[in-house]
Amino acid sequence: MTPNIPKDIATPAYVLDETALAANMQTAARIKRETGCKILLATKAFSLPAAFPMMRDTLDGTTASGEYEARMGHEEFGKEVHVYSPAYFPGEVERLATYAKHIYFNSAEQVHRYLPIVSKAPGVEIGLRINPGYSQATLGGPLYDPCAPFSRFGATRDTLDNVPWDKVSILHAHALCEARHSGSTGLIAHLAKNFAPYIRKVSAVNFGGGHFINKPGYDVDALIAAIKAFRAEFNVDVILEPGAGLVVNTGYLVARVIGIHRNEKDIAIIDASASTHMPDVLEVPYTPEIIGAEIVSADDAPRPHSYILGGKTCMTGDIIGEYAFNKELNVGDQIVFTDMMQYSFVKNNTFNGVPLPDLGVLERSGNYRVLRTFGYDEFRRRLG
Repeated sequence: MTPNIPKDIATPAYVLDETALAANMQTAARIKRETGCKILLATKAFSLPAAFPMMRDTLDGTTASGEYEARMGHEEFGKEVHVYSPAYFPGEVERLATYAKHIYFNSAEQVHRYLPIVSKAPGVEIGLRINPGYSQATLGGPLYDPCAPFSRFGATRDTLDNVPWDKVSILHAHALCEARHSGSTGLIAHLAKNFAPYIRKVSAVNFGGGHFINKPGYDVDALIAAIKAFRAEFNVDVILEPGAGLVVNTGYLVARVIGIHRNEKDIAIIDASASTHMPDVLEVPYTPEIIGAEIVSADDAPRPHSYILGGKTCMTGDIIGEYAFNKELNVGDQIVFTDMMQYSFVKNNTFNGVPLPDLGVLERSGNYRVLRTFGYDEFRRRLG
């Protein structure tokens, strides 16, 4: 369904669609209701406090990748805070213990090293991340595979007997990225088969993120069945911590054509940028969908109204893709990229002094509301 985004909004702008987010929350609510598991929001993928009230009633809390995300989850979301990092800065664990009651470590050595600190913090539970040796990252290959060779994430199987299991409450295994149900259920089955002795030593198992539960084609019934069977076998709590999976297809990056160029092909220069505003386009890489346009591949025959879209930065590779539109593009035309709530706005930057997009919300009433605009002051502040 085409969103009712006003044609005159200031661009570029990341726009959250509240109606779509509410629908995604229903999926999470169903999984929780039918399995008894906990679901956390991975704020590394989606950190928009204005949306937290819509998510708080459904989700159990947030999971963080460091101190600042943990503090934000504590102050803005207000429920459970879980945190994992492959290593911690000096003093970070002490500070985290005031925000997070579930702190995950990366190795047996880390558990031993930080145990004296955590044991003095009332109510803090220790988690251990393992490397399950199960690669089902369907996006980006080794770049996004936590179990790729020589990965720095998680304790390997040969070190697990060195863990003081009487002090560890949660076994954590994150091995997925944009995985469909086969990846989710496969990971659950893999742990049940290969790590049963260690599962029986803890009270909860966290299957991490990457469960793309709201992506079309994801079999939620299969996930529910796998979680129920796992809980029945091991009598443990189950935790999921999707980020992108909770906000897939819930928002847009709205841009505008600011120039037309010709070099064998027509090139539309827009006020949004792959390099600064949607870095995953270059990192993964992938080509985002645009409402009212079709992606043109290298093998396609020439198409009418076909344009390469690029940003205004000086980076030669700041190219978003080639698209066929239903009419000629002109300066001032609005371009709407879909599925832009996951990762894009938490990873953006101000390279070349390109302004950051506005943050806005398309409310369920149809009203468009600007949350925040960013000008020169934000660019200058980040430069010290």
